[in-house]
Amino acid sequence: MHFSYGLPTHRVDTGEELVSAGAVTELASEAESAGFDAIYTTDHPFPSDTWLAVGGHHALDPLVALGFAAATTSRIRLHTNLFVLAYRNPFLAAKGLSTLDVLSKGRLIVGVGAGYLEGEFAALGASFDDRNDRVDEAISAMRAAWAGESITRSGIGFRVDGNTMLPRPVQRPGPPIWIGGNSKRAIRRAVELADGWSPFPTPSGTSTRTHTAALATIDDLAERIEYAKQHSAAVGRQAPLEICFVPPALRLGSGKELDTSETVDACRALVAIGVGWATVALPGTTRESQIEAIHRFANDVIRPLNGG
Repeated sequence: MHFSYGLPTHRVDTGEELVSAGAVTELASEAESAGFDAIYTTDHPFPSDTWLAVGGHHALDPLVALGFAAATTSRIRLHTNLFVLAYRNPFLAAKGLSTLDVLSKGRLIVGVGAGYLEGEFAALGASFDDRNDRVDEAISAMRAAWAGESITRSGIGFRVDGNTMLPRPVQRPGPPIWIGGNSKRAIRRAVELADGWSPFPTPSGTSTRTHTAALATIDDLAERIEYAKQHSAAVGRQAPLEICFVPPALRLGSGKELDTSETVDACRALVAIGVGWATVALPGTTRESQIEAIHRFANDVIRPLNGG
């Protein structure tokens, strides 16, 4: 199993301890040396006060933060988890993502989502109601731009009458795109348009707030993976679909201390149903405690699972 470590760029309450150039570069380097396969960041450019009051969070800009991490590492993948395409013009998004892929020598994984915070959509001047249609359109538009050839197309909020984007991403035909969300529409989007699917656990009461389908148990996940297989067969998809999930105890903001034995068991159960990646948010409000958790996780979870 592969693991993506969550840079705690949401912990703005800690100041420079976790949200600074030094923190991003040091934690990225420690995750790389410990054996993590990727590091990830979240995306909330302008969250509403209402959401913040009920447990929401801030975050550094994902591409800027991952750019700092790229500059001090050489192997570890750079993972947007998740980058909200519906907030952005698809070609500005494509340019930022391709720039990061070029400067990191082809290490980007583009996790994208439709978004769910209506207040943030309104503040950014983005339409909430048609966000799913615009995400589908944006994926196609970004892939066209990454080809590095002149394109002509029109879509919601843009018209292209012969424009070209260079340089091309290092990864060809472009960085892998993983689709976030639990709904059948998100699964179909992943199967038809992308390289992977990134569902996430929705404990009781959270699925409505996050505008996605409930997914509370491994059986729920297994059912959706089976649906993805059936849809792949129906549309003739030949390539395997990468699946990335977060064990519930390791999700952002879970507040739980790390139980490595429980985590190993949970990851083995995920591997058994076809999950190849796990995202990991570790406890600790200081840089020292994050580094300690990184190495403990590597020693007690990554190595036992992967035969190290």
